[in-house]
Amino acid sequence: MRTTVNIDDNLLASAKRRAAARNLTLGEFVEEAVRQELIRESAARAPISLPVFTRGTGMRPGIDGSSNRALFDALDADGAQK
Repeated sequence: MRTTVNIDDNLLASAKRRAAARNLTLGEFVEEAVRQELIRESAARAPISLPVFTRGTGMRPGIDGSSNRALFDALDADGAQK
């Protein structure tokens, strides 16, 4: 997509030199710079806080928590009882 932006002459000259040194067009260089800035911005966000449960009954006896089948069977059994 084409667009027009106003860039300081000295900044533009520096960007052209850096793009040429990396065998990129000015457009490719600007696109990469914007992409990196957006990535850096999203990486700087605070991590999402998730709840941690430290108390409770835990896994019901007899259910193998490492087996998907055992977990699904336990869910099915709970649903059939309700």
